[in-house]
Amino acid sequence: MLPLPDDTAERLGDALREQGSAPGRALSGYFYRSPLAYERELDALLLKSWIYAAHVSQVATPGDYVSIELGEDSILVVRGDDGELRAFSNSCRHRGARVCEEAAGNTTRFVCPYHGWVYANDGRLRGAREMQGNAAFNADDLGLLELRLATVEGLVFVNADPAASDLTQAVAPVLPALAAYDLPSARIAHSHSYRVQANWKLCLENYLECYHCAPSHRAYARLHTLKDPQAKVQPQLDALWERAEAVTGVPGIADEHYRIYDEATGFGNCVSHQRYGLFEGNVTGSEDGQPLAPLMGKIHDYDGGAGDFQFGPVSFMLNYPDHCVLYRFMPLGPDLTDMTVVWFVSGEAQAGRDYDLEKLTWLWHHTTLEDEYIISRNRAGVLSRLYRPGPLQLEFEATLMSFHRWYIRAMTAANAQ
Repeated sequence: MLPLPDDTAERLGDALREQGSAPGRALSGYFYRSPLAYERELDALLLKSWIYAAHVSQVATPGDYVSIELGEDSILVVRGDDGELRAFSNSCRHRGARVCEEAAGNTTRFVCPYHGWVYANDGRLRGAREMQGNAAFNADDLGLLELRLATVEGLVFVNADPAASDLTQAVAPVLPALAAYDLPSARIAHSHSYRVQANWKLCLENYLECYHCAPSHRAYARLHTLKDPQAKVQPQLDALWERAEAVTGVPGIADEHYRIYDEATGFGNCVSHQRYGLFEGNVTGSEDGQPLAPLMGKIHDYDGGAGDFQFGPVSFMLNYPDHCVLYRFMPLGPDLTDMTVVWFVSGEAQAGRDYDLEKLTWLWHHTTLEDEYIISRNRAGVLSRLYRPGPLQLEFEATLMSFHRWYIRAMTAANAQ
């Protein structure tokens, strides 16, 4: 990445004002190159937003934990010996060393490898060597820093902002559709982390628009109506919405809800749902559009549709009747992003008996590899000194424009502080 030696708050402010004065245009290359913008994004956007961290099956028994990476921060999700789920900063309260190096495991305690401070799996400080006589030391005040945590239909979310708005209230309108898949009892069939050498916004922006779907994702485009303008497929969508409840047996499965970015009920508390169609003859997201696994949860039959969900600014789900696919986009540095993809099946389904793992994961693994390629080409272009942002497509890139408005407003407020 090209350096920005004159990267200052004043320059960031100028870039935000210039971007705000040209709505409907792609972001300036500055926002993908600026270390200062990246730091502001972590503090003012991502650490104040709800982010998917785990599925309840990963932290099912006392002592189970998982860790996730966000920028330079590590976050632990732990089920304590009391059965409660909690989230903590993975940082010792003494001099900051990480108290856990594993991505997942089970433990009764976390021991700092540097000076040996010991924390229970409920975050309490249980031991600190030779601290007697230090008036500033109070063990009751030195537990692991706790973060907000919310569980929604088996999905565990975290938020570092103590004043964050309630995620469980925000998701209430989409629960009838989401509950149909019985995610609390679902099984993680597979999970994969795709490390992309690109700024996190390029990866997120790619997911937020389907303008690229037809030219870049041939297999996806053969199946999904989202690759066409809505007017072109409106008769098929109307027919889907008309039959969806009767065929699936789920009241409200086709109800639409859209409260994301600036329209969210609280900052970083995005929630949306829509049900969109598959082209005739296709019933799920597979290489040939045909069934892959037992039906999820309460769903009685294939209606030729899929549920599209968003939770927070960087976590998404595409839920077919027989499996669900979760995406999460996490910055690991100014020019490195983790795109995690998780495939869920019915909790009773067994690999090799009820589904073929390679067939189950083929479409979205194949599609994500294509995304890696086009994102890398996008990165190369926007980092060019000669890049000039162009106008966005009004329908296909409408959600992208919604993200940009939120981004500019939030970053402008943060830069003014």
